[in-house]
Amino acid sequence: MTGDAELETRRKRLLYRSVYRGNKENDILLGQFARAHIAEFGIAELDQYERLLDTGDNEIFDWITGKVEVPTEADTPVLRKLLAFRVRF
Repeated sequence: MTGDAELETRRKRLLYRSVYRGNKENDILLGQFARAHIAEFGIAELDQYERLLDTGDNEIFDWITGKVEVPTEADTPVLRKLLAFRVRF
């Protein structure tokens, strides 16, 4: 596989993981976010997004709703973009 093909495959996997989370609210929000932004993400942003998707649904939901403050180690440009997207969503 070429680099571009590998990157596209990775984006498709992350999109799938975004849509099928197990928590309907996160399925909708993360799915819409990924559809809107994942094509423009470079490798570093894909790494950040993948780490975000490795986080539990309840934690992500609590961050998005503002119930819990985002921990420093999870506060990335991609998460900030997601939080800004949530406001428009």
